[in-house]
Amino acid sequence: MNIRIHLTILAAIFFFSIASTAVFSQQIPGEDGGLWRTLGKLSYEKQYNDMFGFEIDMPVFSEEIKALENKEVMVRGYIIPVEGYRNHKEFIFSAFPYSQCFFCGAAGPETVMEIYAERPVRFTSEIIWLKGKLILNDSDINHLFYILEDAREVPDPRN
Repeated sequence: MNIRIHLTILAAIFFFSIASTAVFSQQIPGEDGGLWRTLGKLSYEKQYNDMFGFEIDMPVFSEEIKALENKEVMVRGYIIPVEGYRNHKEFIFSAFPYSQCFFCGAAGPETVMEIYAERPVRFTSEIIWLKGKLILNDSDINHLFYILEDAREVPDPRN
């Protein structure tokens, strides 16, 4: 299957699961959880979706989140191995490791983002840092709420 089909399947799972889920309140790990905490400051509003035939929860970004739109940000997290994202330039990134991430654990949709990297990023199950331009998505159900474009792996800034 191609990447668009995988994104559509992921988006359907994503939006079905948040339709009845409250905003996730688990503490983001590490000292640098600031960006993930900020990205968690959103609410939801019901909107009818023609494709699904019922109302789904769509994100409403806080002013604090909107201030980051199209800005370069640094984020620490984990690469989530999802079929269709094996080229290491397009993948899902999470505040939490695989066993706790949105797709596999109890985390909320605000704890994951789509990554579109400038160059391939080596796969690792360890935590890494990425830097790129943050795009907000509050309308396209084929994509996650957060997208990091022109992403690149960077060294841990605390070292």
